[in-house]
Amino acid sequence: MTHTGENRLYDYSPITERPPLHWPGGARVAAYVGLNIEHFLIGRPSTSIWSGTSQLDPDALNHGWRDYGPRVGIWRTIQSLDRHGFRASALLNSDAARHYPQIVRAGVERNWAWLAHGRTNSVLHADMAIDEERAVLTEIVDTIADATGQRPRGWMGPGLTETHNTPALLAELGLDYVLDWTSDDQPYRLNVPGMLSVPYTLELNDLLLFANGTTGPEFVQMVKDQYEQLHADSEHGGRVMALALHPFVIGQAFRAKYLDLALEFLAAQPDIWITTSDEIAAHYRSL
Repeated sequence: MTHTGENRLYDYSPITERPPLHWPGGARVAAYVGLNIEHFLIGRPSTSIWSGTSQLDPDALNHGWRDYGPRVGIWRTIQSLDRHGFRASALLNSDAARHYPQIVRAGVERNWAWLAHGRTNSVLHADMAIDEERAVLTEIVDTIADATGQRPRGWMGPGLTETHNTPALLAELGLDYVLDWTSDDQPYRLNVPGMLSVPYTLELNDLLLFANGTTGPEFVQMVKDQYEQLHADSEHGGRVMALALHPFVIGQAFRAKYLDLALEFLAAQPDIWITTSDEIAAHYRSL
């Protein structure tokens, strides 16, 4: 896809001018949990809680904070997901698939949806020639398929990054949707044959919310507010509610009960379809 400064990946479509979107069972809101399962390189600046040491090698402060996720936080988060009947849409770095087989095994046992999330969240998916990117994406997808026994259907880049060629290259590999473009409350077709955009969220996202001082009770209220507004909007067609979680953030002990309260609220709603991003994409494609 040539780059002209204009976004050629998808066309403008106001949500007020679309035919009504219907979810299975008459549900009004399709809700899924995007669970980020990431691996980080010890000597490379990455997601940080304090930037003062991020240039050091090793950066014990930030690397240890991130490493809490796969060691401890995710197991606490899994308990909450299980308790309230949520199957994760697992956003899996291929490096995480290799380094954390116990997490992959836990997800396979729970029939999670597995999405390709790049190789590592220490390196953005950018600045590649098309042949190099094709090789990188093939290796990422094959690694995840081998580890999970399920070839991923969806993609979210590290830091939601793509090149202009990424969607078309993913389509070559058999994937059929991306989460990187957080521009809508409904899925929509990209101008790449066979590819959809499925809603994800940077706003209802633990990493950004808690980094900006959100408290646990405020997080629960935001989840309720998001659902209630989407439910009201859905009078004119179904909506998607994504909840983005990172185990090194939401999996901290003092936040665990607030995730539990948020999931408990969602699970109790009568007009909700608790699902995965895979199933949302498949249903939309079937319409």
